[in-house]
Amino acid sequence: MKILHLSDIHLGSGLSHGRINPATGLNTRLEDFIAALAACIDRALAEPVDLVLFGGDAFPDATPPPLVHQSFARQFRRLADAGIPTVLLVGNHDQHAQGQGGASLSLYRTLGVPGFLVGDRLATHPIETRRGSVQVITLPWLTRSTLLTRPETGGLSLAEVHQLLLERLRLALEGEIRQLDPTLPTVLLAHALVDTAQYGSERYLSAGKGFTIPLSFLARPEFDYVALGHVHRHQVLCQDPPVVYSGSIERVDFGEEGEEKGYVLVNLAKGKTEFQFCPLPTRPFRTIRVDLTEVAQDPQAVLLGAIARVDIREAVVRVMYQVRADQIPLINLHELQKALESAHSVSLLPQLVNNQPIARLPEVALEQCLDPSHALQLYLDHHPGLEPLRQDLLTALQTLDGNLEQVDQENLDPPERPRSPEPVIQQLTLLS
Repeated sequence: MKILHLSDIHLGSGLSHGRINPATGLNTRLEDFIAALAACIDRALAEPVDLVLFGGDAFPDATPPPLVHQSFARQFRRLADAGIPTVLLVGNHDQHAQGQGGASLSLYRTLGVPGFLVGDRLATHPIETRRGSVQVITLPWLTRSTLLTRPETGGLSLAEVHQLLLERLRLALEGEIRQLDPTLPTVLLAHALVDTAQYGSERYLSAGKGFTIPLSFLARPEFDYVALGHVHRHQVLCQDPPVVYSGSIERVDFGEEGEEKGYVLVNLAKGKTEFQFCPLPTRPFRTIRVDLTEVAQDPQAVLLGAIARVDIREAVVRVMYQVRADQIPLINLHELQKALESAHSVSLLPQLVNNQPIARLPEVALEQCLDPSHALQLYLDHHPGLEPLRQDLLTALQTLDGNLEQVDQENLDPPERPRSPEPVIQQLTLLS
């Protein structure tokens, strides 16, 4: 039985890295994501596969614009027209806040699209394909909020809630496994963070919302293949049984610059499953980093040389360069833009570096400098630029000192506590 496993489409993401295509009126990055999804569906139809498993996160959020939703539906309808069963799993981006429902995917269940199954709860689904039966357990994205509002979690720490939720998940999974037909091939389709995975930006995007699942929960002999979603980097966590993140189909941001994107083609058999990762021809991201602060002459030439050494054709490019203040007039932005015109989109990100030494007060023991006036005098002696303000600052300090004495006199119960000048001295030291 052939299965196509894809995940994390995020259709509509990264539009800031694109531009409007005048021929279509669409953002070019949206067109990139649609093209990647279309390539996955093309392969499913060309094989043809017997089942398509989508591991969750169809869009950036649960309420995508109608145009984006329509583009997603147009591609997946091709599977329905071809009679290929499809399971759409609910990911964290497919849910409303607090993990309530698979808002962006529930439409397909409501409309009763033939052959489409929406996995928004832990359940086992027997599915008939052209090459026989298969059973798929769906495990959507789970959040701590499912327990935090219940009475039994009152007074528990997040760590204790985490353990309670894991124990409940373990028991629930065990219940599903015991009901499996041992003669049929079985797939677990889950949208989750697994403890042995190599995480990227998705871990921070879901921080505090989801929880990490031990690999031992998923790598069970009852499963012939474990199809994972959520982590955008393709990786194989276990070979027996295969526990596989297909990864995302397009780059969402520069955090995925070095990752290959694609989907997984699976030959499923009871006790003997084979799979292969199929890369997609996605748009490259390129970062050019240059430190110009040590360049004595012509930083523009050095920067242009760094750009020339990178293949930027039709790539999403960011140029991050460090410059001193005196080098800013030597950078010609028009020339930079001309050198980068073959790129798809460009971000120029200069960073101003202050390499001037900071004047420091001499080492003075605090007990030797208890007078705020003395501390201010010392500070001004080492900052010649403040000389025109010396008298005004000293006068302001005397006024402040007098006001503080008056407040202390009014608010302190006898005997009076001596007022320490240490906070003033510390503030002046921080200013230096």
